[in-house]
Amino acid sequence: MLKRMIWVGIGIAVGVIAVRKLTKAAESVTPGGVAERVGGAGAEMKESFKAFWADVSEAKQAKEAELFDAIERGEDIQPLLNEDEDDDAAQPGRLF
Repeated sequence: MLKRMIWVGIGIAVGVIAVRKLTKAAESVTPGGVAERVGGAGAEMKESFKAFWADVSEAKQAKEAELFDAIERGEDIQPLLNEDEDDDAAQPGRLF
């Protein structure tokens, strides 16, 4: 009798775990579940774009400061403008 009770308990536990996993899987394919996943991916993409834009803005400000300093000192800024083109040519595999 005790063995049967143990097996019934194990069967109930396995059944509960299976039902929970199936419910979670079913919720993930509903419109609400899909929207939640897409919304999460969109939020991650938004944060990545913000970080990228902050890096670009920082680099732009540094380059502008370098150019303004050269202009104030009366130096020729052409080498500063051309150094980016030299860097691009040095990178193999770059098409543009």
